[in-house]
Amino acid sequence: MDTENKSLYEDVSTRTGRRWARYVRISVLLVVTAAVCAYLYRANHRPPAGAAGSAAHEVTVSRPLKQDVESRLGFLGQFSAVSQVELRAQVGGTLTAVLFKDGAIVRKGDPLFNIDPVPYEIRLAQAQANKRTADARLVLARQELARAEELQRNDAGTVESVEQRTSSFNAAQASVDAALAEIRDARFDLDHCRIVAPFTGRMGRHLVSEGNLVSGSRAGSSPTTLLGTLVSLDPIYLDFDMSESDYKQFRSYQGDLHGPVSNVVELYSDTDSETVRRGKLDFIDNVLDRSSGTIHARATVPNPGLSLTPGEFSRVRVAVTSPVPKLLVPDEAVLPDQSQHVVLTVDKAGMVSPKPVEVGEMHGGLRVITSGLSDDDRVIISGLPFAAPGTKVTTREGTIRAEAQRQ
Repeated sequence: MDTENKSLYEDVSTRTGRRWARYVRISVLLVVTAAVCAYLYRANHRPPAGAAGSAAHEVTVSRPLKQDVESRLGFLGQFSAVSQVELRAQVGGTLTAVLFKDGAIVRKGDPLFNIDPVPYEIRLAQAQANKRTADARLVLARQELARAEELQRNDAGTVESVEQRTSSFNAAQASVDAALAEIRDARFDLDHCRIVAPFTGRMGRHLVSEGNLVSGSRAGSSPTTLLGTLVSLDPIYLDFDMSESDYKQFRSYQGDLHGPVSNVVELYSDTDSETVRRGKLDFIDNVLDRSSGTIHARATVPNPGLSLTPGEFSRVRVAVTSPVPKLLVPDEAVLPDQSQHVVLTVDKAGMVSPKPVEVGEMHGGLRVITSGLSDDDRVIISGLPFAAPGTKVTTREGTIRAEAQRQ
């Protein structure tokens, strides 16, 4: 019985193995058939040789823009406030009000802080009372002097009496003058219980809160409490340093030009070299710094939108030559190629070829080309992704314009 079961088991196993092998062969055959069909389909539907890419792409070309451009030197500068003040109390007392928001723009004359005025109102009232007393004494002294003079004229009084009355009158007059000065002094203190903005600018944060006792001094001879700071913003200074060689080059240019244009500077940021502000160079120091070999310079820059802040950095360009003709192209038309720059040009046959160029600074939103390009080259200014060196393209004429010409 065991022998029969074993034989039956071996027979079943053999049939199962054969069936599995047949399934594998069929699967392989199907895969091969599918691959052959796919190959034949691709072969039958492949485009003829040379058909792909035969349609040339269209690009926009233009001859370089030729303009008179000054050669400029670039420096890194930092903005600073034209006016900056520490707000300190000139009178002591309790701070009763802070009248601005931290960081707010304030106008000249705007109230900023209030100090309790009551002690100073009392002092002013006392000074005014002293003035009235002095006035009364002056009236009496004047009357007594007049009587003494009348008696002397009638030979009823002595010279000594007149002199005494004159002295009393002068003393009374001095008392009136002293009372007037005391009133002015008391009124000064009372007026300075309110601290106002001395010029238009931006406030920092308030350094003393309401309810605190502050110390004041008119001349700053004794310790005073710092309440806050105020800086002006429009215009604003840009401070920078020139090397000795740059300064000599600039000074030589100044001697050649003799005009206000030589003082115009251009400002731009590293992240946005196309947005240019203009300022006026209004100060160059009178000595070179021996330790750094530089000389300090300063430009004044209009800041009507108050977008420039003291402490910010900016690039500045200073003219060092008179304007000379230069070629300009859009900055995006200049392509980096390892250690150099190239522009793509198109010849009369429509073939694209690269031209190595040397580039200068930005001017009017365009890149100055200092060498490597001629004014009759047709430069690709649009469609660069479709133009590769050695390929053929169709062209459409465009025009390069500086920012001033686009408006």
